[in-house]
Amino acid sequence: MVQTLKRVKRELVKKGVIVDMYADHIEMPDGKTVVWDYIEHRKGAAAILAVLPDSKIIMVKQYRNAIDRITLEIPAGSRDSVTEDTAVCAKRELEEETGYVCGKLEKMLSLKSTVAFCNEFIDVYLATDLTPGKQNLDEDEFIDIAAYDLDELCEKIYAGEIQDAKTVAAILAYANQIK
Repeated sequence: MVQTLKRVKRELVKKGVIVDMYADHIEMPDGKTVVWDYIEHRKGAAAILAVLPDSKIIMVKQYRNAIDRITLEIPAGSRDSVTEDTAVCAKRELEEETGYVCGKLEKMLSLKSTVAFCNEFIDVYLATDLTPGKQNLDEDEFIDIAAYDLDELCEKIYAGEIQDAKTVAAILAYANQIK
């Protein structure tokens, strides 16, 4: 029955800087039409789990307007264009947000951040062989960095202190990978 759903119309409601909002008119199996919100993330993103030689993980602290608070996350950012390789994006965002340059970068996983209403995808990378440098933040970014043990981060996830989906997925995937 789910396969019989059909989008019959998409209307642009608001054009944003990173995302656009649409009203999608969906024909249901019983013939009725409903309207669902749809957020289109135009570029996609990359996120980085950066592991220092002492096995600590670099995290960023930043204000997130959507939840009106400071969050603890892995570094991440949008691609510069729809054709930019997410590995290139990951290296750039790691250096911009943390100042670190990685010698080794490997893809860990790909995820969709919020499938109920948004098409954003994020490729998550593991960065190692890190060399410290200088942050190069965008003019609207104010980010602090700190390094944490994996066990401490897992505790923060289960205590509800880390709720960002890409961060939770990356940390738990890494914890499973190194078992």
